[in-house]
Amino acid sequence: MPFPSAMARARAAAAAVVLASLPVAAVAGTAAAAPPPAADAKPAFSFAVIGDTPYGAAAGAAFPQQVAQLNADSSLDFVVHVGDIKNGSSKCTDDYFAQIRADFDAFRHPLVYTPGDNEWTDCHRTNNGAYNPLERLAKIREVFFNDPGTTLGATMPVKSQDAQGIPENVAFGRNRISFAAINVPGSNNASQPWTGLGETAETPEQAAEVKHRTDADIAEVKQAFAQAKQRQDRAVVIFQQADMFDPTYTPAWNDISAFTPLVQALVTESNAFDGPVYLFNGDSHVYNADRPLSAGSHWLARYGVAGAADNLTRITVDGSGAATDYLKVDVAANGAARTEDKPAGPQVLSWQRVPFTVK
Repeated sequence: MPFPSAMARARAAAAAVVLASLPVAAVAGTAAAAPPPAADAKPAFSFAVIGDTPYGAAAGAAFPQQVAQLNADSSLDFVVHVGDIKNGSSKCTDDYFAQIRADFDAFRHPLVYTPGDNEWTDCHRTNNGAYNPLERLAKIREVFFNDPGTTLGATMPVKSQDAQGIPENVAFGRNRISFAAINVPGSNNASQPWTGLGETAETPEQAAEVKHRTDADIAEVKQAFAQAKQRQDRAVVIFQQADMFDPTYTPAWNDISAFTPLVQALVTESNAFDGPVYLFNGDSHVYNADRPLSAGSHWLARYGVAGAADNLTRITVDGSGAATDYLKVDVAANGAARTEDKPAGPQVLSWQRVPFTVK
């Protein structure tokens, strides 16, 4: 995503208008408010989600103190960064990656990180250094995923797709919740032409990478649901960078066709799962919660997918200039989730935005 600018502010304002105009009830891709936990409900555990940060020098200077604030939240079991560790108009240098890795190493909670477009896909841009994006992806893997099978920050074991050459795709389970983090960046899932390198269409090596990674992403999603069914888990939670359902999307300026296979997999797997599904993403920078794949949603027609997923809730975290908070997510204790015979019980996940004291 680009550095905060008139365009970014206009997109944020447009998103606010869109969200303000939506009805409270979650209907066909409209806003779905985070359900508040019951007053006497104690969560089984909590985690935090951040993304699209730090953007620019000032945010970079504040980021270590924000990490310290997250470290001080002893209620958190782990933290997830959903990608974009830099803005879209700064250079993708080795030194910058090393700086962010040092910031990540300061986390005292386990840190799950999935890459965004700004740190590899868009590095072909002249103002990013005119790098080959595949070389930058290899560097991201070298710097941030040098120890596959464990998290950054504090050590937490995860199942990695390192054998497929995609160590950033990980899965883990906790308290009957199935989690997966997958590398799905913006810029149409990394398929936009590398114009900074003089390309006007997707190159063969670029297309091969997109196919290989997307196949692995879908396999990870299917495995997360299969494990959830086998263990009788209460919910499935997916983390990725790209906002495949950006409220400000218009066909005139964006192509989203490369996300179609993943969207279809989410519909198919969610529809076959007897429980809630949560998709956390960044990319569009403005907090949002909705059900974009519910019956009647315009996104189903936009992607041309079969079926619907009324049980999938998507949550976008604040980012860029709005990255002034973290999303704290509480997971209900076993037996406390809303069921047919206990309709007043809390949802499996509930969340709130917690302001950073340093912005």
